Amino acid sequence: MDLLSDVIGVMRVGRPALSLEVADPGWQTAAPVFEGARCYVVTAGCVRVTGPGLPKTGSSSITGPGDATVTLQVGDAVLVPHGTAHTLVNPTDGVARFLSGAYRMDQARPHPLFHDLPDLVGLPSRPDRYPSLHASIELVRGELDEQMYGRDVVLPALLDVLLVYLIRACLSERAQSQATGWCTALTDEVIARSLRAVHERPAEAWTVASLGAFAGLSRAAFARRFTAMVGQPPLTYLTWWRLTLAARLLQTTDLPLSAVEQRSGYGSAYAFANAFKREYGMSAGRYRHQ
Repeated sequence: MDLLSDVIGVMRVGRPALSLEVADPGWQTAAPVFEGARCYVVTAGCVRVTGPGLPKTGSSSITGPGDATVTLQVGDAVLVPHGTAHTLVNPTDGVARFLSGAYRMDQARPHPLFHDLPDLVGLPSRPDRYPSLHASIELVRGELDEQMYGRDVVLPALLDVLLVYLIRACLSERAQSQATGWCTALTDEVIARSLRAVHERPAEAWTVASLGAFAGLSRAAFARRFTAMVGQPPLTYLTWWRLTLAARLLQTTDLPLSAVEQRSGYGSAYAFANAFKREYGMSAGRYRHQ
């Protein structure tokens, strides 16, 4: 499994929800804080979105802090990766239509990749630059408009695809304006190689030196580069990922604790118990029970 799939996999909770909304002239609504991510795609008319992290009207991407407003035209999208409160308004005399998607996420332990995204990210319609995102939006629109058989199976899958393409586009936009962070770490072959190794083989006895050697750098050079891009030292992220994986296994499987310990890279029950309790404030057994 690739890094982005891993990130979404450990954060997602339940099935996504999707609806096609109709906004009459003057319509407005306040979207409260949500335990997950939201997205909107305008299919007719325009919708104005206001919230923290949005640019001034007319900007092509979202980078600045503070409240601001953007007006979405047909095909434009907005991703709300942290479930931040925001408002939506139809500012015109015509009827607007837009797709509204919701993805429940485990906000108690968000992956650092999501920290790298602003509260709201706007993506203007760019079929030439993001053809896969544009195509997925068209597929979702078609399923909603045509009322085809099997849509209850197709739509959740398409919504998952849409989320991935939205995050990919967001990371691509961010990478152009940032020299560090997860958006650049995923495109840096050296750091991405070490991250894939940690995700694919978390139980291996990794050290900074062995990860650096695997990535093709000296220990010191690798540690500096990894920390600058990821925002954490290599072994700090390794520990974080191992315990995140352990928690996911406790939530979603019936594996005995000994198997969870081994899969998450802990050679002894004592070491695992101490690390898990330090991270989650309770024993692994109690965590699974709750």
